[in-house]
Amino acid sequence: MENLPDILYNHVKDIFPIFRSITGRGIRKTLGYIATRVKNFSIYHIQSGTKVLDWTVPDEWNVYGATLRRTTGEVVIDWAWCNLHLMQYSIPVCARVSRKDLEKHLYWLSDQPDLIPYRTSYYKKDWGFCLSAHQYAQLTDDEYDVEIRTELGPGHLSYGEVVIPATMTAGDEADEVLFSIHCCHPALANDNASSIAIAVEVIRALQETAHRRLSYRFVFIPGTIGSITWLARNEDRIGRIRHGLVMSCLGDAGKPTYKQSRQGNAPVDRYAAYLVQTRWGGKVVPFEPYGYDERQYCSPGFNLPVGCLMRSPNGQFEQYHTSADNLDFVTPEGLYASIGFIMDLIPICFCYDP
Repeated sequence: MENLPDILYNHVKDIFPIFRSITGRGIRKTLGYIATRVKNFSIYHIQSGTKVLDWTVPDEWNVYGATLRRTTGEVVIDWAWCNLHLMQYSIPVCARVSRKDLEKHLYWLSDQPDLIPYRTSYYKKDWGFCLSAHQYAQLTDDEYDVEIRTELGPGHLSYGEVVIPATMTAGDEADEVLFSIHCCHPALANDNASSIAIAVEVIRALQETAHRRLSYRFVFIPGTIGSITWLARNEDRIGRIRHGLVMSCLGDAGKPTYKQSRQGNAPVDRYAAYLVQTRWGGKVVPFEPYGYDERQYCSPGFNLPVGCLMRSPNGQFEQYHTSADNLDFVTPEGLYASIGFIMDLIPICFCYDP
């Protein structure tokens, strides 16, 4: 029988190849994966064009293939080789372009020549290829053939949710603990397949727990637009959120990092700081509006007590948003340590606070 570290790592291996974006087949497939492993998991589909606060649900985007070829037919970049090769939300293109015009649509990292970057253009119509600096250096022809087979049009934004009701108070009236996990990144094992994997097993453990004073709500959402959509659809529940935690980048070997909510002194801030600093030798950093969905939950109109738990913080490890954030970067041991931290946090912080 598998032990928990291996179970967590196998979740990451299963999730990693799925091509995800903020909408489309990939995120629905990922939510479907979770639904087969978690009881009472609900998936919601919100139509493109729906107003959510002061944002609008975007068109749905799906990919069927993308290549960059020499005029001889030789393939030099293929989305099938690595799904980071195509910039997210690239519009359809079938054209021969000059090397000069192609330059405007290429993304590489000069200081990390072996790695492919992750780039997006969700809200601006554009197209692009991401490649290593070595691949970029080999593009010396005068013209290239671009074929990007994507579909961008009316569809849905999808997100998943499971509520584990309190058992010691009326479940529908109990205060809640919110866990938020973004599930829109393709081929990035730490950011954020690791947190999806951990959340699945935390949910399974909580569902088997007999005594729960608070309710637990887990949302699996596309970044930014997903949390905005969830907030817009759940304004009547916002006042019940007692504590909240955004989970991200939890599979590497870095020490835990807790980013405070905008309140700075909410119970979850105090409790997580105690665990991170005293028990785990990690660090606490103040809130800032750069990062993950804590930005939306902590925005002035809501100001919820939602912090963010990471190991190596976003933007501060060299593998971040590159092809090096792969299955070799995360480890069963790192995943297991992270779920241990969260399972320590739940009884200490969420069950016995006044």
